Amino acid sequence: MPILTFPDGNTRAFEAAVTGRTVVEGIAKSLAKRTVAMALDGTVRDLDDTIERDAAIEFISRDDPRALELIRHDCAHVLAEAVQALWPGTQRPIPHERRRKMARADGR
Repeated sequence: MPILTFPDGNTRAFEAAVTGRTVVEGIAKSLAKRTVAMALDGTVRDLDDTIERDAAIEFISRDDPRALELIRHDCAHVLAEAVQALWPGTQRPIPHERRRKMARADGR
């Protein structure tokens, strides 16, 4: 039974594991529409991840700077998949490199 602590200090207990989406929709539909992710104990997580233990929870809205980083990350994955679909054999970039370089199988 997870107990979630919100930024204002309020807590809410749940009978069983719950997703962040379920929690935010239970608070307000308008908040759920603005929310793109959640932070559990400070770690950014997907809203559909299951919460099985007690945690501090914070909802990340579209205007939060952390949301921009999430969008950039997701776009990089979509771009990489598109490039691989167009040019099979293209090597994906190394994740920790600041500049994202790709190498085609034909050397170009």
